[in-house]
Amino acid sequence: MKMMMERWKGRVALVTGASVGIGAAVARVLVQHGMKVVGCARNVDKIEKLAAECQSAGYSGTLIPYKCDLCNEDEILSMFSAIKTLHQGVDVCINNAGLAHNEPLLSGSTEGWRNMIDVNVLALAICTREAYQSMKERNVDDGHIININSMGGHRMVPSADEHFYCATKYAVTAMTEGLRQELREAKTHIRATVSIHTHTHSRIPHTQTRS
Repeated sequence: MKMMMERWKGRVALVTGASVGIGAAVARVLVQHGMKVVGCARNVDKIEKLAAECQSAGYSGTLIPYKCDLCNEDEILSMFSAIKTLHQGVDVCINNAGLAHNEPLLSGSTEGWRNMIDVNVLALAICTREAYQSMKERNVDDGHIININSMGGHRMVPSADEHFYCATKYAVTAMTEGLRQELREAKTHIRATVSIHTHTHSRIPHTQTRS
């Protein structure tokens, strides 16, 4: 692990949904291994606390909290612009942010469905596009785009409350495979990976941030 991470020391990673859970854990590990990590969320209080903890622990990297509502494309674009100005650009993009609402297909609210699409699908696609463009314009040929997915992106669960959520995660699976094809066609060594977590789906409350 140490040898694998050595080449990333001093380079820039974006982690979406970095305030809690998987996002916070990933951000911490990357900072520990010497990366400059931009951690974004709608509320950055917890990221600021994590940044202070990383600094106190003497980690060689840095965690930079950034407030961003991933439902708003303008805010995403502003974030990438700020990263370019302050840190040259993104070398690693970890699309971790995601959420679930209990909104069945037969009785769910359009607002709930749209919110899941905005965060789980569109924000991921926008961040992927902008990260790739950031790498391309700086001739970064060894970048990495990682999409955090769930088992709900590979199988439908028997709970009606989660069917639309699963549909958005199936989209993540499809987009990651499509991204791999486009990167091959672009003849770049930038990698696309999907990482799957296995949280128990039946325990999703009405509204929960998750990956």
